[in-house]
Amino acid sequence: MDEALIKKAIARDVTAIGTLYDSCAPTLLSLCFRYSGNRDDAEDILHDGFMKIIQKIHTFKMRADGSLEAWMKRIMVNTALNFLRDRSKEKNFLDIDLVQDKIDFHDEAVADPEEVYLKISRQQILELICELPAGYRTVFNLFVFEQYGHKEIAGLLGCSENTSKSQLSKARGLLRKKMDQLVNKKTSPTYEKV
Repeated sequence: MDEALIKKAIARDVTAIGTLYDSCAPTLLSLCFRYSGNRDDAEDILHDGFMKIIQKIHTFKMRADGSLEAWMKRIMVNTALNFLRDRSKEKNFLDIDLVQDKIDFHDEAVADPEEVYLKISRQQILELICELPAGYRTVFNLFVFEQYGHKEIAGLLGCSENTSKSQLSKARGLLRKKMDQLVNKKTSPTYEKV
């Protein structure tokens, strides 16, 4: 990101802020979507997060190329987590300690992962991630995409490290199962009605 653009955004130059938004919004919206599971909530999170970015941009210190994007992503992740916490107060949406363990991951043979990945697009994988229960999805995103450790995740979500590990394991298992079902659905023969 151009340092001159950042300085203009710090000075609240509307054109610079617009340019910053236009260049970063697609990546940040994708991040928000992974946490929220739907586009409307993702757009709300993006809006709130970008407002925080603009309010705090004067605190950003340029360290290396890509550091602004990493800084913005951290703000967006925190905004998404706050959104999910607020939602959980309304609906018990993110109480990951209470997620039921009713999913049997061993009821169907899972295809070879290499074979599965070759048959599923990135967009389909994103959609499957968004279908995960909120607790699973949140831990999965923090661990896989943000590369947080279980200790950090536990601190962010107010749960134990073992709960974080368990939720990640369950998320991976359910995601594998969903991917396998998608591949089997694509490869199973279709029969026309006679």
